Amino acid sequence: MQMESQMEAVKVEGFGPDSGVEDLGRCVDEISTTVSRITQHKWAHPFMHPVDVEGLGLHDYYEIVQKPMDFGTIKSKMEAKDGTGYKNVREIYSDVRLVFKNAMKYNDERHDVHIMAKTLLEKFEEKWLQLLPKVAEELEPLESSCFRQVVSVHLLEAEEEAKAELDVKLAQEAVHANMAKELSNELCEVDLQLEKLRQIVIQKCRKMSTEEKKKLGTALTRLSPEDLGKALEIVAENNPGFQPTAQEVDLDIDAQSELTLWRLKVFVQDKLKLAGKCSEAMVCNNINNNENTIKSNSKRRREISDALTKNAIKRNRKLSPNS
Repeated sequence: MQMESQMEAVKVEGFGPDSGVEDLGRCVDEISTTVSRITQHKWAHPFMHPVDVEGLGLHDYYEIVQKPMDFGTIKSKMEAKDGTGYKNVREIYSDVRLVFKNAMKYNDERHDVHIMAKTLLEKFEEKWLQLLPKVAEELEPLESSCFRQVVSVHLLEAEEEAKAELDVKLAQEAVHANMAKELSNELCEVDLQLEKLRQIVIQKCRKMSTEEKKKLGTALTRLSPEDLGKALEIVAENNPGFQPTAQEVDLDIDAQSELTLWRLKVFVQDKLKLAGKCSEAMVCNNINNNENTIKSNSKRRREISDALTKNAIKRNRKLSPNS
């Protein structure tokens, strides 16, 4: 994410201990300082003024966001002297929180603005929690019960959000676990079917005659080193003690199962047939090359013969008495 390099720190006037809101109590200095630091963060730019709904074409904005809020509005209310301003620091806290909650509500969680709002809200909440004991002490004589209710609501919201995130995570994990279980069951079923087919093939395989085994042994010696290694791996599949990669391998054809013998026969036939086609292609190429060479030599001999004949005719004409 390149947001940090795209936005410079925003210098905001009107926030801080000298912002003209001394009548809200001792805690206002600290919350004003906190708001000032938040607004000077390089990601605070989208939240400094009301959302330009018409300019940005956000036609459904007011359907989703019932109470818009921005730091420009918060600054004006903090400086108000006509009775329309904030009555206590809790109202400032609520509006700052609303700024970021609106942005997170309207924008998808992968959107840059959503991520920026969430990050700044976390920073603000951290500072607010440090300020809470002082706020409680200051407001307790007047409205301690009301304040405790606000704190309880705040904690309840935080718990509900955490629970909702946990529920989503657990639901996703449950879905993944079910998918893995279903896939494992399907693979087990496939393995069972393959084993059944293997047993059927073994039962239906006729016994290979001695002559066929002899031919198979001879055919194995005609394989390339690479194909011979693959053939030995086939033998090893049904013989755990057989070492196909050993330096010296002693293969007893008579000791192999019928399934192994027939698999070897099919494998050897396919490989030798392929090798035979390659050999035929090479022979044809050699024949074609030889024919082209013969044709070329014959043409050259004709040209030489024609040239000699012409020279002989010229000499005869020169020797003629009538010339």
